[in-house]
Amino acid sequence: MKIGILSRNQSLYSTSRLIEAAEQRGHEIKVIDALRCYMNINSQKPSIHFKGEDLVDFDAVIPRIGASVTFYGTAVLRQFEMMGVYAVNESIAISRSRDKLRSMQLLSRKCIGMPVTGFASKPDDVKDLLDMVGGAPVVIKLLEGTQGIGVVLAETRKAAESVIEAFMGLKANIMVQEYIKEAGGADIRCFVIGDKVIAAMKRQGAEGEFRSNLHRGGSAALVKITPEERKTAVAAAKIMGLSVAGVDLLRSERGPLVMEVNSSPGLEGIEKATGKDIAGMIIEYIEKHASKKTALRSQG
Repeated sequence: MKIGILSRNQSLYSTSRLIEAAEQRGHEIKVIDALRCYMNINSQKPSIHFKGEDLVDFDAVIPRIGASVTFYGTAVLRQFEMMGVYAVNESIAISRSRDKLRSMQLLSRKCIGMPVTGFASKPDDVKDLLDMVGGAPVVIKLLEGTQGIGVVLAETRKAAESVIEAFMGLKANIMVQEYIKEAGGADIRCFVIGDKVIAAMKRQGAEGEFRSNLHRGGSAALVKITPEERKTAVAAAKIMGLSVAGVDLLRSERGPLVMEVNSSPGLEGIEKATGKDIAGMIIEYIEKHASKKTALRSQG
């Protein structure tokens, strides 16, 4: 197969591992920087050009689109979809999961466990907003934040009011969530491929740090998850429409709570913590599903 990886840097661990896994299985692989693509949008023969080259005859594309280039990256991915190329995660699913507020609303509609979450646009609603989520301590998150950036723990009501008002004064979109104390600064990253959790790790925040992101100095270790955690992770990925996802769960007294569903989960932490060939499993999944799409396309 001819597989494209939408990535801005082929030396990144996740991208290089996908290249390695695809080549080991005999596939032709090409790394494509979405920001260097330009598109011919027409009803007869839509096309994508990259550095002067017409990108044709791709069987599948793996989107590794960074949060900062979501808009343009998903536009390029949509163009591949229009050309009949199989996308392991579709553009609409990526857009859905990247919008933190929308993803929380979708999860809540399907009765998935999640922290109580509040959203408001005016500073004069702050007091009622805090009452709604149960008061301090609370976690305040920028909707556009990634890798733990723009996430603040406000331990007192006064601190929460100050932080929220400051963010609102900067016209930033934020959401306010209850703080799950019993999670102890740890979360569970479940790596979902298709309808299965194929690996899971526990991420523990560094000392004095409530955020468990590995980019913030957290540590990762292999963890055994419960059937309920497994079911929740698979359901969350399915609700977003993602075939490959990193679902972050908090262990609470009322069961697993979904914190976030990531459409471009990193491979380094999970592969090192579990010793599993996650990249190979992704390529294997593409082999099964892209070949079905190619067969249907040729029949049509």
